[in-house]
Amino acid sequence: DKGRMKRTIIKDWKTRLSYFLQNSSNSNKRKSKKAGKNRQYFRPSPEEAQLWSEAFDELLANKYGLAAFRAFLKSEFCEENIEFWLACEDFKKTKSPQKLTSKAKKIYNDFIEKEAPKEINIDFQTKNMIAQNIQEATHTCFSVAQKRVYSLMENNSYPRFLESEFYQELCKKTPISRATHGT
Repeated sequence: DKGRMKRTIIKDWKTRLSYFLQNSSNSNKRKSKKAGKNRQYFRPSPEEAQLWSEAFDELLANKYGLAAFRAFLKSEFCEENIEFWLACEDFKKTKSPQKLTSKAKKIYNDFIEKEAPKEINIDFQTKNMIAQNIQEATHTCFSVAQKRVYSLMENNSYPRFLESEFYQELCKKTPISRATHGT
């Protein structure tokens, strides 16, 4: 019974990860077509997955690692944290002042304001500071909140992710070699 439950959990993780990888690759299709390449994501080697345990930034910098972490946060009902952090990363790359203002308002509406659909857990003072800052949006108007959310993920969710069965499976199993499929 315990073995069946473990397989069900791992299967659920794989399904979630597949979903996030598919969405991640869909959002990159325009970039891929411009470059003339069709990107595919493969399961990382156990060694690559183990690198994620060395630093939180290693995990976030890897497409598969980020997708796995998102799936994990979704299973813990706190995916708004990584979504906010990613929205802030995208926001900081915005060049147009008009787009900066509209993105700032969208991030505020989605993550900061009271009763926001993906409200993040930050203190009242930070929320007020952001509300004032987005009136004249700059690339740093979410910096304090982003640092707090990053710290929350790094100190709470990340250690739990590293202890998760799904991550442990990535570190010990080797992917099926292509040579076994008959060439």
